Amino acid sequence: MTEPAVDAPQTPTGPESGRSPKGLDLDRLAAYLAEHRPELVTGPLSARLIAGGKSNLTYLVRAGEQEFVLRRPPLGHVLATAHDMAREHRVISALTPTEVPVPAALLYCADDEVIGAPFYLMEKVDGEVFRSRSQTDPLTAGQRRDLAMAMMDTLAALHMVEPAAVGLADFGRPEGYLGRQVRRWAGQLDRSRSRPLPGIDELRDALAETVPEGANAGRIVHGDYRLDNLLASVDPVSVRAVLDWEMATLGDPLADLGLLLTYWDVLGDSDAADGNPVADGLGPRAGFPTGAELIERYAGRSDVNVGPLHWHVALGCFKLAVICEGIHYRHTLGQTLGSGFDRIGDMVAPLVDHGLHAVRGK
Repeated sequence: MTEPAVDAPQTPTGPESGRSPKGLDLDRLAAYLAEHRPELVTGPLSARLIAGGKSNLTYLVRAGEQEFVLRRPPLGHVLATAHDMAREHRVISALTPTEVPVPAALLYCADDEVIGAPFYLMEKVDGEVFRSRSQTDPLTAGQRRDLAMAMMDTLAALHMVEPAAVGLADFGRPEGYLGRQVRRWAGQLDRSRSRPLPGIDELRDALAETVPEGANAGRIVHGDYRLDNLLASVDPVSVRAVLDWEMATLGDPLADLGLLLTYWDVLGDSDAADGNPVADGLGPRAGFPTGAELIERYAGRSDVNVGPLHWHVALGCFKLAVICEGIHYRHTLGQTLGSGFDRIGDMVAPLVDHGLHAVRGK
C-alpha cells in the first residue's frame, strides 16, 4: 500500500561514484538493463530517491541523457500483498490508452536477485506532486479549486473505465470486496501491532458487523487516491499522471471516495493537519474546497451511485490507521528512509477516534 508522503531527498549517486542509493544496486540494475532493455542505457547510471512515499521507494534514474523512474517495495517488514509491483505495472499498462493519465510502463522485473526486490520502470512525467503547505500556499484560490476539481474529474474517469475493455476483467474479485477490505486490514494490523492501540479493535469489529452491500462493485479502484498521488500542473491546471497504483483492483469505487475524504476532511481539516506529514497540504484548512464539494463534482461526472459515505470514511480511517501503525513499526526497527517518520505514530489515535464516530453515523 502506498503510504503518506514525506520528503526524503538524496544526493544522486551511481557506479561512477562507487555508491548506490540505499535499496538500489545500480551496478546490478545496469547489467540487467543491458540484457533486457539496452536502449535505455545510453550512459553511466546515477540515481536519487525521490521525495515522497513512506512505503514503496521511488527513484529517479539517469542513464546518460535519458531519465526514467524505478519503483520497488520498502526495506524490511513488507506486509503480504501490500507492495505489489506487478499489479501496479499491469494496471498502468492497461490504462495507457484511456482518458486516465498514467506514465508509460517500460519494464517489470520479478527477480529479487537484481536489486533485492521486484521492481518496475516507467517514464518520467513532468509535473509537480502537491503534498505540503509550502507548495499549495502560493497557489491562487482559483488554482486550488481547479486542481481539486481536476483531481475529482480524473477519479470519475477512472471509475468509468470498463475493466474488460482494457484487459482487466480478471484484475480482482468484485463480489465481497468491502468485507475483504475489512478482513485484509485487520490482518495487516495484527502483523504491525507493536503497542496498545485503544479503540482500534472496536472499530474493526464495528466495520465487520455493518458492511454495506456494495452496489457499485466491479469498477477499477485506485486504492489510495489523493492529491499527492498525482503529478499535476497549474499553468494551466491539469492532472499529468496518476501515480502509486499497487493497491488497484476491481471493487467498489466508494472505497476510493471514503479514503479520499479521510485524507481531505478528517486529517486535512483538523488540528492534527497542521504540519503533520500525512495531510499538511490537503483539504479545506489548506484553502481547498470542502469534501462535500469534491463529492458533488465527482457525482456530476460519474454514473456511480454516491450514497451515504460514513461507513466508507470509517473504513478509510481504519485503513490509514493501520498503514500509519505499520510505518511506525518499521521506523522503530530502523527500516525507513527519509524524515518525518517519528510523527506518523501520532496519527493513529485521531484516525481511530474519527473512524468510530463515522461508523456509528455520527
